Amino acid sequence: MSNRLRDQSSPYLLQHAENPVEWYPWGTEAFEKAQREDKPVFLSIGYSTCHWCHVMEKESFENTAVAEILNRDFVSIKVDREERPDIDHVYMSVCYAMTGSGGWPLSIIMTPDQKPFFAGTYFAPETKGGIVGIRDLLTVIAGKWKNNRKELVESAELILAQLKEESGSSAESIDDKLPEEAIQFFSARFDEEHGGFGDAPKFPIPHNLIFQILYAAINGKQDVFRQVKVTLEKMRRGGIFDHFGFGFSRYSTDKYYLVPHFEKMLYDNALLMIAYTAAYKMSGEALFLDTAEKTAAYLFRDMLGEDGGFYSAQDADCRGEEGGFYVWDYEEVIKLLGEERGRRFCEYFGITKEGNFEGKNIPNLLNRNEIFDSFEGEKELLYEYRKFRLKLHTDDKILTSWNSLVIYAMAFLYRATGNLHYLAAAKRVQQFIEKSLAYDNTLYVSFRDHIRFVKGFLDEYAYYTAALIQLYEATSDGSYLERAEEICAQAGRQFKNENGEGYFLYGTENDSLIMHPKETYDGALPSGNSVMAYCLVRLSQLTGKEMYQEEAKKQLAFLAGKAEDYPAGNTMFFIALLFYNHPPQTITVVLAEHDISDEIRKCLPLYADVRILKEEEGEYKRLNGKTTFYVCRDFTCLPPTNQLPSVICE
Repeated sequence: MSNRLRDQSSPYLLQHAENPVEWYPWGTEAFEKAQREDKPVFLSIGYSTCHWCHVMEKESFENTAVAEILNRDFVSIKVDREERPDIDHVYMSVCYAMTGSGGWPLSIIMTPDQKPFFAGTYFAPETKGGIVGIRDLLTVIAGKWKNNRKELVESAELILAQLKEESGSSAESIDDKLPEEAIQFFSARFDEEHGGFGDAPKFPIPHNLIFQILYAAINGKQDVFRQVKVTLEKMRRGGIFDHFGFGFSRYSTDKYYLVPHFEKMLYDNALLMIAYTAAYKMSGEALFLDTAEKTAAYLFRDMLGEDGGFYSAQDADCRGEEGGFYVWDYEEVIKLLGEERGRRFCEYFGITKEGNFEGKNIPNLLNRNEIFDSFEGEKELLYEYRKFRLKLHTDDKILTSWNSLVIYAMAFLYRATGNLHYLAAAKRVQQFIEKSLAYDNTLYVSFRDHIRFVKGFLDEYAYYTAALIQLYEATSDGSYLERAEEICAQAGRQFKNENGEGYFLYGTENDSLIMHPKETYDGALPSGNSVMAYCLVRLSQLTGKEMYQEEAKKQLAFLAGKAEDYPAGNTMFFIALLFYNHPPQTITVVLAEHDISDEIRKCLPLYADVRILKEEEGEYKRLNGKTTFYVCRDFTCLPPTNQLPSVICE
């Protein structure tokens, strides 16, 4: 029998629509029922490609004994964290405050007025080995709610009081040594042998790598760039990269980048495209460009929707087995490829009879074999074969913020290659957002089944503004810059703190929650506040408008106050600060009649503000009738030239 999730659009909520638990979506109906029946609320937050969310559903939420307790003593609410990042952020903060850790599935128990008094993540159905199971947990809490409620309510008030104490404020002056402190932090934790920073598990966190690349480029720090190069190469060689279908998994469970957590997220792959593209432009090494382009190929092949937007994620599980879709038996490969060719292939990709993952094999190149091989046909055959194992679940909702990252990545890759395929993709996604996820200047979070859902939060506006700025940089089309200014202004109206210090996560168009946070920490994704700092800095530089200059200074000062305690957790802010302190050179190009802008553009540095004119305009004239470059840096403009110094086009 279906519950109240049956009419929702989120794939995660729909996965639970047939549970015996009487789930409600987040909304007034659930909380009014809790008030009316005087019951606590059980809140469960997750996402559709989360392995442990699947496990808890199968073990507990499909368990009639657990469902009986929840239905009798609680009002149960399911939330998709990707559709409601505001709810997820607030209650994940509670979980960290109460337990010191967090993750998904997130399990919260709270009063009918949304005040939490218990937090945790995954719970098995039964108590075992001293670890409480969900049946016993729910039974104890239901008893306390009836017999000792005062203690629960007091604990809820205490934790809320602690979380509402906002720490830190804007810095009086920005310490320019903060980026250097972050660099020192990463360098001290760099794994010389295996790449990455720190021990297992290893998360890519691409914005950390992008920051390090930019810092190295500006300051001439080749030792810093070397650490990034090693890390990017190890990730490409490891099992975290899908060698047959391309794209990156969420993270590596070991220090070698061999065994991943197999789900693939759109945002990881978009951000990694940017990191690999930047590394290619700085080094000229084909490995990095090849990885960026293969990651783009994965997105086009497996994640692109019919209307031009990209889906959110692909699952880690296959028939209930994590990674089952991606791993191989030695004999299976031999049977497919033949004895001689199969043996050579297995040796090349580290596939053995013993296996490297629970008796099976994750293909990898950690044996230091060449990245570029002669097995293209074999890899394509294995890719096609595994598609028939079982169709992976794909979360097919389209998110504004994550698709904005794809716009940025595709436009960035176009600037590095001159390949119009990538620019066309970026433009299609932007058109999709305008058509399906925007209404005038209001953005929405997600789109599925021809319906848009939930008015956007800060991330939607910040990420989309950044995407539009990058499209302008890729095309010199002023309409993208104008739209970026419109979206940025709307972000200010909805989310800006009245005292001028930062932006709130949710704004005037969103629901009110028990806390009103300003997210500044750059976790798996850059925070909306740090991306807003980047947007304000870039708009000030690209438009020359003083209002952006003033707003950028305020936002940077606000973030500097937050970053002092842990600089390494604020790398997107440091990217904005580096742009602010080291403005890119400006290059205006007047094309000769038969020159192609795409070919010219790929020869230009990414760290430059480029405008390409197809005909003479104002003071920008052709020199000798040829393509002419006007370069300005450090408040000085060089004489026009037909050959741009220090720029090499191969």
